[in-house]
Amino acid sequence: MNASNVAASITMDTSDRMQDLEVRVQNKLCGRVRDLQLFFMDCGIVLRGFARSYHAKQLAQHVLMGETALPILANEIEVG
Repeated sequence: MNASNVAASITMDTSDRMQDLEVRVQNKLCGRVRDLQLFFMDCGIVLRGFARSYHAKQLAQHVLMGETALPILANEIEVG
């Protein structure tokens, strides 16, 4: 297997794991955060999406902390 195939395999594996993590977090939030997206960057996670309250934004972060040991680099969920 050459280097580009290995890199593609790692990228797909990471992408699949992030999607699975997104689904688990979204299920626990019961619709409190719309368009939730998790991005893997520099060995950590960035949250993005839209919430109606700061409580929902904070809850999303706490749910994520319970689902993974990866550090949260930023919570960019917009409130409004």
